[in-house]
Amino acid sequence: MTKMSNIKQEFLNKLKKFATELTQYVSDNVGNWKVKGFIDIEKNIYTISSDTKIISKILEIQLFPKFKEFANKNGYDIILAEMQNWYPDLSFVSKADPKIKFAVDIKTTYRLDDYDGFCNGFTLGSHGEYFRKRTSTKNIQFPYADYSAHICLGILYTRALSTNIDETEILKLSNLDKINSVIKDLMFFAEEKWKISSDKGGSGNTANIGSIQYIDDILNGNGVFLNLGEKIFDEYWINQGVLKVPDSSKKGVYKKMTKLSEFLEFKGINSSKINTVKHKRKNKE
Repeated sequence: MTKMSNIKQEFLNKLKKFATELTQYVSDNVGNWKVKGFIDIEKNIYTISSDTKIISKILEIQLFPKFKEFANKNGYDIILAEMQNWYPDLSFVSKADPKIKFAVDIKTTYRLDDYDGFCNGFTLGSHGEYFRKRTSTKNIQFPYADYSAHICLGILYTRALSTNIDETEILKLSNLDKINSVIKDLMFFAEEKWKISSDKGGSGNTANIGSIQYIDDILNGNGVFLNLGEKIFDEYWINQGVLKVPDSSKKGVYKKMTKLSEFLEFKGINSSKINTVKHKRKNKE
């Protein structure tokens, strides 16, 4: 292994260990999220909705002191994304050698109620301009190529089935023990994003990379690119929806490449190298 490879692996190993320690920090002794709501100067409490964006942002704020502690302990500075939609959430920059940078994106998702062992999946960042043009500074803290690794700090949780509090109701601090947490059973992990990637987009019409959804596969870094490597992951997502390949159903017609099997055929790589991951069933048996 090269010196840089050793540094990357050391950072990733430490971040993985650190991630396992975060559950206790954000949870009470029965596994419920410690955060119950917002409080104003008159000690009124406003409860939190189960909106994933709200939960994600509050968790990020709650965890920042721990990230700062981790960075200081291991010789890194943390730089937060300057704008809300910039990548990544956290840039870890080595104090000894500022050329060494790690991108850490905080991603949250919930376990699915209908499918045992599956979650709703993560969006792993854009495959737009800054991903395609590795020296671009658009919507990214540092150029993509400047980072030694791109890591997902993932948070899995279970949504509370019901709460006993009306979200529109204003409560006093004395009611704190009566407020149910909107999420519970939080689990944290860290993994390079290419290792948990699927070959499908992550959300709607936006150019986001999607993750695999089977939780055991996620925790073991068992994504579809595992046997192909990070280089093919990069090439596929750079070309996804851009590269034109022959349409097998229409002779002489070309279409935009949208499937990993199509890209591998174009590259002359056997599609048997696509790692098999577990997919959720359409109907639970």
